[in-house]
Amino acid sequence: MRTALIVIDMINTYEHADAEQLLPSVHDALPGMLRVLERARAKESDVEVIYVNDNFGRWRSHHDEILRTALDGPHSDLVEPLRPDDASLFVVKARHSIFYETPLEYLLGQHGIGRTVLCGQVTEQCVLYSALDAHIRHLDVTVPRDAVAHIHADLADAALRMMERNMGADVTDSTAESLFG
Repeated sequence: MRTALIVIDMINTYEHADAEQLLPSVHDALPGMLRVLERARAKESDVEVIYVNDNFGRWRSHHDEILRTALDGPHSDLVEPLRPDDASLFVVKARHSIFYETPLEYLLGQHGIGRTVLCGQVTEQCVLYSALDAHIRHLDVTVPRDAVAHIHADLADAALRMMERNMGADVTDSTAESLFG
Protein backbone atom coordinates (compact mmCIF):
# COMPACT_ATOMS: atom_id res chain seq x y z
CA MET A 1 0.00 0.00 0.00
CA ARG A 2 1.48 3.32 -1.08
CA THR A 3 1.13 6.63 0.74
CA ALA A 4 0.22 10.09 -0.55
CA LEU A 5 0.90 13.36 1.20
CA ILE A 6 -2.01 15.61 0.31
CA VAL A 7 -1.41 19.35 0.73
CA ILE A 8 -4.80 21.02 1.08
CA ASP A 9 -5.50 24.62 -0.03
CA MET A 10 -2.05 26.04 0.67
CA ILE A 11 -1.75 27.80 -2.70
CA ASN A 12 -3.76 30.72 -1.42
CA THR A 13 -3.97 34.50 -1.67
CA TYR A 14 -5.71 34.78 1.72
CA GLU A 15 -8.23 37.20 0.29
CA HIS A 16 -11.29 35.73 1.98
CA ALA A 17 -13.52 36.47 4.95
CA ASP A 18 -11.69 34.38 7.58
CA ALA A 19 -8.15 35.16 6.44
CA GLU A 20 -7.21 37.42 9.34
CA GLN A 21 -8.22 34.71 11.83
CA LEU A 22 -6.50 31.99 9.80
CA LEU A 23 -3.14 33.66 9.11
CA PRO A 24 -1.62 33.34 12.63
CA SER A 25 -2.32 29.60 12.62
CA VAL A 26 -0.85 29.22 9.12
CA HIS A 27 2.36 30.89 10.33
CA ASP A 28 2.45 28.50 13.31
CA ALA A 29 1.75 25.38 11.19
CA LEU A 30 4.13 26.26 8.33
CA PRO A 31 7.22 24.63 9.93
CA GLY A 32 5.28 21.38 10.44
CA MET A 33 4.00 21.50 6.86
CA LEU A 34 7.53 22.03 5.56
CA ARG A 35 8.82 19.14 7.68
CA VAL A 36 6.13 16.81 6.33
CA LEU A 37 6.74 17.95 2.75
CA GLU A 38 10.53 17.48 3.08
CA ARG A 39 10.04 14.01 4.50
CA ALA A 40 7.65 13.04 1.70
CA ARG A 41 9.94 14.35 -1.01
CA ALA A 42 12.91 12.53 0.52
CA LYS A 43 11.01 9.29 -0.10
CA GLU A 44 10.08 10.12 -3.71
CA SER A 45 9.61 6.53 -4.80
CA ASP A 46 7.38 5.70 -1.83
CA VAL A 47 5.32 8.84 -1.17
CA GLU A 48 3.32 10.69 -3.82
CA VAL A 49 2.90 14.42 -3.14
CA ILE A 50 -0.47 15.72 -4.29
CA TYR A 51 -1.69 19.29 -3.96
CA VAL A 52 -5.46 19.64 -3.86
CA ASN A 53 -6.42 23.27 -4.04
CA ASP A 54 -9.50 25.41 -4.24
CA ASN A 55 -9.96 27.28 -7.50
CA PHE A 56 -11.59 30.20 -5.62
CA GLY A 57 -14.46 30.32 -8.08
CA ARG A 58 -12.18 30.93 -11.06
CA TRP A 59 -13.54 28.31 -13.41
CA ARG A 60 -11.02 29.01 -16.14
CA SER A 61 -8.08 28.68 -13.80
CA HIS A 62 -5.50 25.91 -13.75
CA HIS A 63 -2.46 24.93 -11.70
CA ASP A 64 -0.08 27.55 -13.11
CA GLU A 65 -2.58 30.40 -12.82
CA ILE A 66 -3.58 29.50 -9.25
CA LEU A 67 0.08 29.31 -8.22
CA ARG A 68 1.06 32.53 -10.02
CA THR A 69 -1.84 34.45 -8.45
CA ALA A 70 -0.91 33.24 -4.96
CA LEU A 71 2.79 33.99 -5.44
CA ASP A 72 1.91 37.50 -6.64
CA GLY A 73 -0.37 38.01 -3.62
CA PRO A 74 0.32 39.70 -0.30
CA HIS A 75 1.14 36.43 1.49
CA SER A 76 3.53 34.84 -0.96
CA ASP A 77 5.85 34.16 1.98
CA LEU A 78 3.39 31.42 3.02
CA VAL A 79 3.11 30.00 -0.50
CA GLU A 80 6.68 30.00 -1.82
CA PRO A 81 8.11 27.54 0.75
CA LEU A 82 5.34 25.03 -0.04
CA ARG A 83 5.46 25.53 -3.80
CA PRO A 84 4.77 22.34 -5.79
CA ASP A 85 7.84 20.86 -7.44
CA ASP A 86 7.93 19.20 -10.86
CA ALA A 87 7.18 15.76 -9.38
CA SER A 88 4.07 16.91 -7.49
CA LEU A 89 0.59 16.24 -8.77
CA PHE A 90 -2.13 18.92 -8.65
CA VAL A 91 -5.91 18.58 -8.40
CA VAL A 92 -8.31 21.53 -8.46
CA LYS A 93 -11.34 21.42 -6.17
CA ALA A 94 -14.33 23.69 -5.78
CA ARG A 95 -15.72 22.68 -2.38
CA HIS A 96 -14.46 21.69 1.05
CA SER A 97 -13.62 18.02 0.48
CA ILE A 98 -10.64 17.04 -1.64
CA PHE A 99 -12.81 14.28 -3.09
CA TYR A 100 -15.99 16.18 -3.94
CA GLU A 101 -16.37 16.25 -7.74
CA THR A 102 -12.59 15.83 -8.27
CA PRO A 103 -10.61 13.04 -9.96
CA LEU A 104 -8.63 12.41 -6.74
CA GLU A 105 -10.17 9.03 -5.91
CA TYR A 106 -9.35 7.78 -9.43
CA LEU A 107 -5.82 9.21 -9.20
CA LEU A 108 -5.17 7.50 -5.86
CA GLY A 109 -6.42 4.20 -7.28
CA GLN A 110 -4.21 4.53 -10.35
CA HIS A 111 -1.16 5.06 -8.12
CA GLY A 112 -2.02 2.23 -5.71
CA ILE A 113 -2.42 4.60 -2.79
CA GLY A 114 -4.23 3.31 0.28
CA ARG A 115 -2.91 5.71 2.88
CA THR A 116 -3.23 9.49 3.00
CA VAL A 117 -1.36 12.02 5.10
CA LEU A 118 -3.28 15.30 5.16
CA CYS A 119 -1.71 18.68 5.83
CA GLY A 120 -2.77 22.24 5.06
CA GLN A 121 -5.86 24.23 5.90
CA VAL A 122 -8.49 24.55 7.40
CA THR A 123 -8.48 21.88 10.13
CA GLU A 124 -12.14 22.29 11.11
CA GLN A 125 -13.33 22.56 7.52
CA CYS A 126 -11.50 21.15 4.48
CA VAL A 127 -9.17 18.86 6.44
CA LEU A 128 -12.03 17.41 8.51
CA TYR A 129 -14.33 16.83 5.52
CA SER A 130 -11.48 15.37 3.48
CA ALA A 131 -10.53 13.00 6.30
CA LEU A 132 -14.14 11.81 6.50
CA ASP A 133 -14.34 11.28 2.74
CA ALA A 134 -11.02 9.39 2.78
CA HIS A 135 -12.29 7.20 5.63
CA ILE A 136 -15.53 6.47 3.75
CA ARG A 137 -13.38 5.34 0.81
CA HIS A 138 -11.50 2.90 3.10
CA LEU A 139 -8.26 4.88 2.96
CA ASP A 140 -6.04 5.10 6.01
CA VAL A 141 -5.79 8.69 7.24
CA THR A 142 -2.98 10.40 9.12
CA VAL A 143 -3.11 14.04 10.20
CA PRO A 144 -0.04 15.68 11.72
CA ARG A 145 -1.60 18.16 14.15
CA ASP A 146 1.31 20.59 13.83
CA ALA A 147 0.95 20.70 10.03
CA VAL A 148 -2.66 21.86 9.81
CA ALA A 149 -3.94 25.41 10.30
CA HIS A 150 -7.24 26.51 11.78
CA ILE A 151 -9.55 29.48 12.06
CA HIS A 152 -11.02 28.54 15.45
CA ALA A 153 -8.71 26.66 17.84
CA ASP A 154 -11.55 25.06 19.80
CA LEU A 155 -13.21 23.73 16.64
CA ALA A 156 -9.86 22.50 15.32
CA ASP A 157 -9.24 20.57 18.53
CA ALA A 158 -12.72 19.05 18.27
CA ALA A 159 -12.17 18.22 14.59
CA LEU A 160 -8.89 16.43 15.36
CA ARG A 161 -10.61 14.44 18.12
CA MET A 162 -13.43 13.53 15.72
CA MET A 163 -10.95 12.40 13.07
CA GLU A 164 -9.17 10.22 15.59
CA ARG A 165 -12.23 8.78 17.32
CA ASN A 166 -14.83 8.56 14.54
CA MET A 167 -12.59 7.93 11.54
CA GLY A 168 -9.72 6.02 13.10
CA ALA A 169 -7.29 8.65 11.88
CA ASP A 170 -3.77 8.64 13.22
CA VAL A 171 -3.47 12.15 14.66
CA THR A 172 0.22 12.59 15.28
CA ASP A 173 3.06 15.11 14.82
CA SER A 174 5.17 15.96 11.79
CA THR A 175 8.19 14.36 13.45
CA ALA A 176 6.52 11.02 14.21
CA GLU A 177 8.38 7.97 12.89
CA SER A 178 5.07 6.44 11.80
CA LEU A 179 4.09 9.40 9.62
CA PHE A 180 4.89 7.72 6.32
CA GLY A 181 4.61 4.11 7.35
